[in-house]
Amino acid sequence: MIEIAKALSDPARLRILEFLRKPDSACCTFADRVCACDVEGMLGLSQPATSHHMRILVRAGLVRAEKDGRFIYYRLDAAAFAAAAEFLTRFARKTSRASAAA
Repeated sequence: MIEIAKALSDPARLRILEFLRKPDSACCTFADRVCACDVEGMLGLSQPATSHHMRILVRAGLVRAEKDGRFIYYRLDAAAFAAAAEFLTRFARKTSRASAAA
């Protein structure tokens, strides 16, 4: 969960996640995966900076990367987001019960 929190703490990475969730039509992107060059173009950052952000998202488990020829494609890992949501929901339930008891 710590890696996920760190990954979500940067505005550029949040933009990347939103783009992966709903990518615009771009040169190399397919319906189920987004090409690294399209992420780079959307961010307007250098290739090394984009790679750095993608590496953090992949390490956190929020994004999956797959190499296809000379291209790298990314997609969201829905299971990782579901697990993070479940983890955070436990805190909301505890807070709700404590408020109701007061």
